[in-house]
Amino acid sequence: MALIVQKYGGTSVGSVERIKNVARRAIKWAEAGNQVVVVVSAMSGETNRLIALAREVQPEPDPRELDVVASTGEQVTIGLLAMALKSMGQPARSYTGFQVGVHTDSAFTKARIEAIDEQRIRADLDQGMIVVVAGFQGMDAQGNITTLGRGGSDTSGVALAAALGADECQIYTDVDGVYTTDPRVVPEASKLPSITFEEMLEMASLGSKVLQIRSVEFAGKYRVRLRVLSSLTPWDIPLEQEMRSGTLITFEEDQNMERAVVSGIAFARDEAKITVVGVPDRPGIAYQILSAVGQANIEVDMIVQNQSVAGFTDFSFTVGRNDYARTLSILKNEVQAHIGAKDVLGDPKSCKVSIVGVGMRSHAGVASTMFRTLSEEGINIQMISTSEIKVSVLIDEKYLELAVRALHRAFDLDAPQNT
Repeated sequence: MALIVQKYGGTSVGSVERIKNVARRAIKWAEAGNQVVVVVSAMSGETNRLIALAREVQPEPDPRELDVVASTGEQVTIGLLAMALKSMGQPARSYTGFQVGVHTDSAFTKARIEAIDEQRIRADLDQGMIVVVAGFQGMDAQGNITTLGRGGSDTSGVALAAALGADECQIYTDVDGVYTTDPRVVPEASKLPSITFEEMLEMASLGSKVLQIRSVEFAGKYRVRLRVLSSLTPWDIPLEQEMRSGTLITFEEDQNMERAVVSGIAFARDEAKITVVGVPDRPGIAYQILSAVGQANIEVDMIVQNQSVAGFTDFSFTVGRNDYARTLSILKNEVQAHIGAKDVLGDPKSCKVSIVGVGMRSHAGVASTMFRTLSEEGINIQMISTSEIKVSVLIDEKYLELAVRALHRAFDLDAPQNT
């Protein structure tokens, strides 16, 4: 008997009929002899509706009260799903994060899970029930309701799988796996039968929207076996076929075959570049610039400092486009006056394109192939950052799709992936 945790996102439970199909799919797994825990999000669009309501009452909602409001979306879904299961003759019980003992810190709207008390779930599973748990939420040490941030249901599912020692955590979405890149940009993109946690973590952090990055980090830390599947496929396909479908996210040492040099192309459209011009080149200058940005809780991504000329240099970095105006204001109004920089410039229309693959560790010339490909397309590279298994470049946003398509061809990703 295997213990399976299934997580369904908002699109997967977006209507009563889809909720019924989730119930049928869960029952199929249970009837095959598995213990099943189902973690669900709010119905598609519901969390946005609740937050909009809160902002009508209070333009800048109190974080604690906002969590109280936002968490109700999942409560509706778990109740409906438990009813659907029972109507089909399957014993079931639903729990909110508070009821099931998902303990978090007190960072309202972006809490982090600290512990899970799985005893109630285990007792229900032992009685033959399917247990339905609200994702995205928990409680802090004072008993306050907390939420994990947008996309936090993925993290809930993985955390429950880790706490229960599940054999597999299945993430059901509106796509049928992880692709070499976004099929909406490259129609020839193909589904990867497997991908390592390292690659998935890079893909998630670099713009792939299939899985929330915190959930991948959690899975890697606790070695939770993950599989990405589509909830929009027929619920009654044979179990063996469903088990072979989707993308398995696993550990590099599990792979015995030679890895592809590049597994996928990730991109992020919402990048903005900031350049502090004419910065005095002295120790601590980078800290002076970035500390003011960090104190405003603005995340910095790519960073480049130019060669010093006559004691001055230029310092460039990227932030999310939503933080662009605020970052520019902070630097113009505060940092520039304190460090004697000549100017602060910005470009809110940049994007980041990245190649990712664990095979890059053992193959030379990957970066040069990337740069040559972009050059042949007339695409100028503004910034570069690298790690062992990825190379990222910042380019003008208007070239994003051209760059992704060209790189997809250059690294032979248009060919069907091995199954």
